[in-house]
Amino acid sequence: MSHPHPELGAPPKLPKNGLRVTPLGGLGEIGRNMTVFEYNGRLLIVDCGVLFPEEEQPGIDLILPDFTTIRDRLDDIDGVVLTHGHEDHIGGVPFLLRLKPDIPLIGSKLTLALIEAKLQEHRIRPYTLEVTEGHRERIGPFDCEFVAVNHSIPDALAVAIRTPAGMAVHTGDFKMDQLPLDRRLTDLPTFAKLGEEGIDLLLSDSTNAEVPGFVPPERDISNVLRQVFANAQKRIIVASFASHVHRIQQILDAAHEYGRRVAFVGRSMVRNMGIARDLGYLRVPAGLVVDVKTLDDLPDHEVVLVCTGSQGEPMAALSRMANRDHQIRIVQGDTVILASSLIPGNENAVYRVINGLTRWGANVIHKGNAKVHVSGHASAGELLYFYNICKPKNLMPVHGEWRHLRANAELGALTGVRKDHIVIAEDGVVVDLVDGRARIVGKVQAGYVYVDGLSVGDVTETSLKDRRILGDEGIISVFVVVDSTTGKVVGGPHFQARGSGIEDTAFSAVLPKVEEAIGKAAADGVAEPHQLQQLVRRTVGKWVSDTYRRRPMILPVVVEV
Repeated sequence: MSHPHPELGAPPKLPKNGLRVTPLGGLGEIGRNMTVFEYNGRLLIVDCGVLFPEEEQPGIDLILPDFTTIRDRLDDIDGVVLTHGHEDHIGGVPFLLRLKPDIPLIGSKLTLALIEAKLQEHRIRPYTLEVTEGHRERIGPFDCEFVAVNHSIPDALAVAIRTPAGMAVHTGDFKMDQLPLDRRLTDLPTFAKLGEEGIDLLLSDSTNAEVPGFVPPERDISNVLRQVFANAQKRIIVASFASHVHRIQQILDAAHEYGRRVAFVGRSMVRNMGIARDLGYLRVPAGLVVDVKTLDDLPDHEVVLVCTGSQGEPMAALSRMANRDHQIRIVQGDTVILASSLIPGNENAVYRVINGLTRWGANVIHKGNAKVHVSGHASAGELLYFYNICKPKNLMPVHGEWRHLRANAELGALTGVRKDHIVIAEDGVVVDLVDGRARIVGKVQAGYVYVDGLSVGDVTETSLKDRRILGDEGIISVFVVVDSTTGKVVGGPHFQARGSGIEDTAFSAVLPKVEEAIGKAAADGVAEPHQLQQLVRRTVGKWVSDTYRRRPMILPVVVEV
């Protein structure tokens, strides 16, 4: 198995009859999925998603793929294929289309409807091409065939990309549920045909590669949900991804069976479920869904609320309910269902929400204590089955953290893929398919691009480090006035502390140290304000560290008069 090395340099020029694959997101992480295919100077992008921030990224709203490597080649992009409508696959599209609004978007009906609604908020009207399973479309030099796959959202597609360099197949997110709610199976016969034709490079979903066996069918959850509905005495509040149409359908069915009304809470939930209903992907009995404003007129035992926040997102509806910062107040006897799995890295946030809800008297049902969610990704047994059908000549695990990628690679090797034909890459690592062999050839920039409010890319790792220091240790500001002629202190130092846990009066102990340090600097001829500020920072910082074993941010201001 080949793998990237830190010393990788820029990739060489792509050979004339080669296919280049550059993942800009989704490898080594769960989210931000984006892969760029290049042939004969033309580019095809598969997915363009976002990653949601973790605790160590305070203030960040979204994390985007880094478009640097394609920013100067926007005219070379023949299209963006969107495999399905989850945010980690389509959420970055508006930011890409800000750079060039006429890049064609190719996807299924539901996927395009979801991204078009999102783009409307950005005032972008995209050029779209709707495709279905079995559809074959020429996109520049890329001959693309779309294949039905089963996932936790309807209308998901894999894509087979044929070029003179060979055929690459990108699975997108998939599993092999044999009893799907929408009766839309992963199209194994077509994958078998592609395997017989010859799959030169298979890029396969790795998320559940560590999990043995097969993913249970979605319909198993229906009985569990009915039992929860039968036992609930008051309101039922369900938290789910805003695009998990299958799960919402099961909630609607259970609510209808037990005589409850349903209200959607949150802009994205209302928008997405409205789209799914209008397109026929969500079956809603007449009168079942009501406006959230009418809930006060209904008794608690007839109410179901469906909202976002299953991953503990701080601004989502469920988190705000847990923090008593939402118009809907959790009361004793309410039942809350978290109908999703835990995305790695979100565990602490989710359990914090569960504890907050439990504190107010809610009975919280989640994957840890009831079967209210099954994964949308193929487990190890399904992947083995899949590889034996596809018989890929080269395998490149995608969509997963490092442990998932390696586990997926091992599965491929077990089914007969040669280990030296299995490529474990990471974001930015360039893989060339030349003469039937996939090899790592270099690396391009593929770092995190942070979205903070209306700012895109302005927040850096240094900014986040400062935010973490401020959040963990607080800030101490020091204001000093010095004589521009003598360099002596003529005003201050004045101290002000916020969040450091140090009383302002305590700084009297460090006043002489600051004055002494500035006096010595003046004697040595050091009078430049920036140098004096650094001197004050070091002096105060050492005193705080020695006295309190803390490292707050020190913000010195030195003014000459």
